[in-house]
Amino acid sequence: MEIQRFDRLQETVYREVLPNGLTVCVLPKKGFQRTYATFATKYGSIDNHFKSLTSKNWVRVPDGIAHFLEHKLFEQPDGTDVFHAFSRQGAEANAYTTFTRTTYLFSSTANVEKNVETLIDFVQTPAFTDQSVEKEKGIIGQEIRMYNDTPDWRVYFGLIENMYHAHPVKIDIAGTIESIAQITKESLYECYHTFYHPGNMVLFIVGPVDPERMIHLVAENQARKNYTKQAPVERRYPEEPAGVAKAKSVLKMGVETPKSMVGFKAARVHRSGQDYLKHELSVQILLELLFGKSSDNYRRLIDEKLIDESFSFEYTEEHEYGFSAIGGNTEDPDRLAARLFEMIMAQKERPIPEEALERARKKRLGSFLKALNSPEYIANQYTRYLFNGANLFDIVAVLEDLRAEELEAVLHEHFDERAFTQCQVVRRA
Repeated sequence: MEIQRFDRLQETVYREVLPNGLTVCVLPKKGFQRTYATFATKYGSIDNHFKSLTSKNWVRVPDGIAHFLEHKLFEQPDGTDVFHAFSRQGAEANAYTTFTRTTYLFSSTANVEKNVETLIDFVQTPAFTDQSVEKEKGIIGQEIRMYNDTPDWRVYFGLIENMYHAHPVKIDIAGTIESIAQITKESLYECYHTFYHPGNMVLFIVGPVDPERMIHLVAENQARKNYTKQAPVERRYPEEPAGVAKAKSVLKMGVETPKSMVGFKAARVHRSGQDYLKHELSVQILLELLFGKSSDNYRRLIDEKLIDESFSFEYTEEHEYGFSAIGGNTEDPDRLAARLFEMIMAQKERPIPEEALERARKKRLGSFLKALNSPEYIANQYTRYLFNGANLFDIVAVLEDLRAEELEAVLHEHFDERAFTQCQVVRRA
């Protein structure tokens, strides 16, 4: 067992890789009442082209199948209602799929060991039938239609679609009505056996638990199952040209207030470890410097009546892609997009003020330290960083080490006008 101590944060992670390849991480939290556990696989919506471990051939599966598979795993061979089982044991359960991973989770204050076994067992017991697959298509179809009618989702996803020429990150996580119609019981099993092997998964448990006892419990559970180690999954992604696919798109919907978002597509991806962590934090700090509520730009945008409380910004980076997104509600989408672009380009012409950098750094540090009181945040973010070869608890050291000249280099690389695009949702006439 590996013990990782982070003395400054007063956190300790107990980590062990079991013989079947499953990584188990436990973070004991004395004084906490609730335990939170995630069981995650490094498999998301962008993983639609891979070498199958059942046939050893390259296969291309329908878009949305990772999300579809997440739904189907809650159906057990004996008809057990997994949500009801967790509820009887005093737990709340859920799951979600992102572009790069699928996560199953529970939180509880009692019966923690029983809930951990229930979590592992239901994920490791697939049961798909032709009839249940067809039924699920209708349910997920309704979900897709709901998101298509949600302006916030449409403007955000429209921005991503503008950025990417070929990469599957431009495809909705749930797929389309047409793509999910192609999903079969056989294709679900093929994806399951390829991506749900323990060697491609991480179990993370945080709460008032005994780490050694918990790891022993999981090890015994896995020893009862027939898994052998397997090689890492081979995935294939299309070659993505530099620059954005489309400079602007306008969507007409039944909205009271129009929406405008601008974004920049990352010029270089495939980072991992400290390089990945440092770059992500650098862009996040730059966005805070540019548009945080204490910035001059934010006050100007408020004074010009271009933004309201919906205004936000974010930077998303994974191994295969990265992008920033900035915007919100506005009565003048074109003007807001133009002002955001102007403000970013203006910053590239002048040095970053040390005082502003320190203010942004302290705000980010404060937010991070506050988030460490949330077991949900720790479990989900630790796993995300682990899948990218980084460690959540290195954030403080990396933030403290960021220098103005390094940020200026990132500013010029990421906020390149050739990587700029905008998407608007405007009132339907």
